[in-house]
Amino acid sequence: MFDSIFQNLFNALQWGSFYSLIALGYTLVYGVLRLINFAHGDIFMVGAYIAFFLSIFFFKGDLALSGSTTLVLVIPLTMILTSICGVTLERIAYRPLRRKGANRLYVVITALMCGLILENGNLAFLGASRKSFPELIDKVVYQFGPISMTNLKIGVVLSSIIVFFILNAFITKTKIGMAMRAISYDKFAIPLMGIPIDTIIVVTFVLGSSLAGLAGILFAMSYPVLDPFMGALIGWKAFIAAVVGGIGDIKGAFVGGFLLGIVEIMAVAVFPSTFRDLIAFSILLMILVVKPTGLFGIAKSTKI
Repeated sequence: MFDSIFQNLFNALQWGSFYSLIALGYTLVYGVLRLINFAHGDIFMVGAYIAFFLSIFFFKGDLALSGSTTLVLVIPLTMILTSICGVTLERIAYRPLRRKGANRLYVVITALMCGLILENGNLAFLGASRKSFPELIDKVVYQFGPISMTNLKIGVVLSSIIVFFILNAFITKTKIGMAMRAISYDKFAIPLMGIPIDTIIVVTFVLGSSLAGLAGILFAMSYPVLDPFMGALIGWKAFIAAVVGGIGDIKGAFVGGFLLGIVEIMAVAVFPSTFRDLIAFSILLMILVVKPTGLFGIAKSTKI
């Protein structure tokens, strides 16, 4: 019994890594703009497709590079190209509304529309057929007592942890990170201090979208079947994880992602898989009932 519990816990860490990376993107944008970027899950999907086409080009194309070399090239390129996608959405869809002082509800509706455009644009140009992601690295199974781990699963978990610590250091130690935190406190006073708000917002979207792109690569390598709507459900779940952790706090988003992964996997281990989402969301709802601001969230007063 304990053997299966430990095995499921490790599997949960892998799923939690995907949720955490996506949730970090949600919480970064919300922390700076107070905007819930509902297109973020579909940016994750775009990242997975970008990684797919880059892998085909480097691994199976005329270059025919080795899998490890391909992976070294694909990861940074995918993160860069995915961040360009996120910044493009910000420039085209969100910035004009922000400059016109549009109601926050209109911005949320625009974000939903952008997600649908990404999904259906993918469907229109690439078709409904699923893509099979190439196997870039040979899977190696490690046995630690009763727990079996693959090199890919270990890499996914370690990647998410390393990214969190790098992001946390960036937010707390650099001038841009301090400017991001300052905007979240008072965006009206920031221009008076000479801080370019648009530049900081672009950096925020670059960071958030690149994390979604990294999650797309790791997810595609772990579950190598891609379809245009793959980002919808996992994006919503990552958003819920960010809310449960305390949206606006990167530590909360990180912990919330792992918490959701653990709850889901443990629910499947005990109950039929059809009960997974029901049980997981019920537990998360109870957490929010007890602590509406999330695990690490802090209630804030609004000046009128």
